[in-house]
Amino acid sequence: MSDPNRRPYAEDSARSQIAESAGGWSASGSFLGSILAGTLLGYLADLWLDTRPWFIVVGIIAGSYAGFMTMWRLAKGMDDVDRKRP
Repeated sequence: MSDPNRRPYAEDSARSQIAESAGGWSASGSFLGSILAGTLLGYLADLWLDTRPWFIVVGIIAGSYAGFMTMWRLAKGMDDVDRKRP
């Protein structure tokens, strides 16, 4: 038997809000992780080759670019999902 006070699609709306929030957190985490990974790899390369601070700078720039591209792809994917909704 169904509950007459139950709002239709309330659970679906809450789930979609959670999914959108998770997508945003995923994009920002990927961006931050890319920058940190590039910085760490640059630091390790500088230690190995004794060329401070050149590879750290290159690592930050490369990590920022990679993170931005990942965020861009995720944002485009979210936009495509929004367009497919009825």
